[in-house]
Amino acid sequence: MNFYPFNDIETISPRPLLLIAGTEAHSLEFSEDAYAKAAEPKELYLIPNAGHVDLYDRTDLIPFDKLTEFFNKYLK
Repeated sequence: MNFYPFNDIETISPRPLLLIAGTEAHSLEFSEDAYAKAAEPKELYLIPNAGHVDLYDRTDLIPFDKLTEFFNKYLK
């Protein structure tokens, strides 16, 4: 059996999916792959010049406005 983390990602739908990634993250391709395979509603939000770890501890880069917008739209 082959394990691939996105085998059934389309089954998340119709639950909204927000992927956030830094444009310099070594893991960006995983976010792009997940986004391509996911069904709507989905969004890939890219943070310019951010690496993977930057989005853990550089609070100035964390898109709190985007998170608020997304949750306000979909959590009703």
